[in-house]
Amino acid sequence: MNGVGKLYFKYGTMGSAKTALLLTQAYNFEERGMQYLCMKPIIDDRENDNVIRSRIGIERKCSWIYSESDLYEMLKDIFEKTLSVKDWILIDESQFLSAQQVDQLARIVDDYGVNVVCYGLRTDFQSHMFEGSRRLFELADTIEEIKSTCSCGRKTIINARIDSTGNIVTDGNQVEIGGDDKYVSLCRRCWRNRRIESTSRNAIKFDDE
Repeated sequence: MNGVGKLYFKYGTMGSAKTALLLTQAYNFEERGMQYLCMKPIIDDRENDNVIRSRIGIERKCSWIYSESDLYEMLKDIFEKTLSVKDWILIDESQFLSAQQVDQLARIVDDYGVNVVCYGLRTDFQSHMFEGSRRLFELADTIEEIKSTCSCGRKTIINARIDSTGNIVTDGNQVEIGGDDKYVSLCRRCWRNRRIESTSRNAIKFDDE
């Protein structure tokens, strides 16, 4: 039981360089000889290997987090096998964690004095909060927004889903893994305007049929 740890939540829209910041943090820890562990929910299955990779091409090996993973027991087992407590745990795509898994991370912070930094999205393509993100807002000691800018100059807050022609998608499952081909980060006003445009376009198409 070492020191006093904290649970951090760093959130931003897609394309705000969250993953790059995580990997940069890991590199800095490595340079300073500090212990750390990178983790990521397996639901983000774009990678064939267990890596966290940013859009700018840098990557790090990571441990997978499964939907059934008990993070408290998983990390406790790592600590006991290595006979030392990791200084930092860095988690990518933390919006995909369950509320129970966030609770388990909070317990790890409190019992072992480690620092856990969760990087992720706040809301889905319909502007509704993810389960993991909601629980992190409720429990995190420190919350930080990683800001990015919409094409109009305002701050992005919406991870808008788009179809193959670039029209805004308003219905569908909350989770649909994808990158620039499926999502665009927008401010609230641009998101609203583009939704109106898509609705009008679909109405005209329906009338023509």
